[in-house]
Amino acid sequence: MVSSDSVNSRVETLASSGIATIPKEYIRPKEELINIGDIFEQEKSTDGPQVPTIDLKEIDSENEKVRERCREELKKAAVDWGVMHLVNHGISDELMDRVRKAGKAFFDLPIEQKEKYANDQASGKIQGYGSKLANNASGQLEWEDYFFHLTYPEDKRDLSIWPQTPADYIEATAEYAKELRALATKVLRVLSLGLGLEEGRLEKEVGGLEELLLQMKINYYPVCPQPELALGVEAHTDVSALTFILHNMVPGLQLFYEGKWVTAKCVPHSIVMHIGDTIEILSNGKYKSILHRGMVNKEKVRISWAVFCEPPKEKIILKPLPETVSETEPPIFPPRTFAEHIQHKLFRKSQEALLNK
Repeated sequence: MVSSDSVNSRVETLASSGIATIPKEYIRPKEELINIGDIFEQEKSTDGPQVPTIDLKEIDSENEKVRERCREELKKAAVDWGVMHLVNHGISDELMDRVRKAGKAFFDLPIEQKEKYANDQASGKIQGYGSKLANNASGQLEWEDYFFHLTYPEDKRDLSIWPQTPADYIEATAEYAKELRALATKVLRVLSLGLGLEEGRLEKEVGGLEELLLQMKINYYPVCPQPELALGVEAHTDVSALTFILHNMVPGLQLFYEGKWVTAKCVPHSIVMHIGDTIEILSNGKYKSILHRGMVNKEKVRISWAVFCEPPKEKIILKPLPETVSETEPPIFPPRTFAEHIQHKLFRKSQEALLNK
């Protein structure tokens, strides 16, 4: 039985109700509304710095010079930006299109049908269909609904909570997760070498093939009547090791770079990759976990498929690797488990919200 409360709490319900103004819970504080303009115009702008595009075609080239040039570009983007568009990443357009089509088809279902997959954050059931609850100190809400589930390793998945409709959802998503896992290995190898480590070191430090978890969050941002007052996702850094993002070619991702918000372009055939806090910590800040946010608009629904590659919550102590630390570069992060790192961020955020009240 689907309760009317849960249906009414969905942003999609709100957006399709014909409202001209958004409820106050969705209006962000003034300091968060800096540089919120027309996202379509901002995406077209060529002024100022642009998120780098990294071509991975030669990442394993037999020609050493060609291979090293490709790897150096990836490393440079990880050091300077912590985010990049990956092209020639080895995942076919056909598979990416299947993933997009399946995710969109799920969100096109009537809300009552989607509610059968609803999560229950209060009881700790975080996988499934949901919307952000006002559980932070400021009580702010984000203009999005989402579907969240663990997609890899295969033995840790719970297929019973994956959408059964459309028919291709499970097969396309599972195949995509498997291919992303291989791409993560390639990237981690290059990042390890970039720190002067053995190529398998970072992968081992984040849990290896058995323990690194791939969690997918499909973000669904309905059209918003007042996009200049709202955010799809508030400013944050990812806690993951790496995050890979597909989207439906509607702009919305903004990065905080050199003191300004930069709008990411929509690069055809690309996957956006973020360095997360986990790799920033292990590298002692040499690789960046960049602050970013999701914007909304009043013309087009935006959908993004974010896959977070996360270490196990308790098994590994995250701290700068000894090789990244020296007398002149002491550790800038204290040792914490992944779970403790998440708790620390939530605590800090709630403290800041209380101070800003």
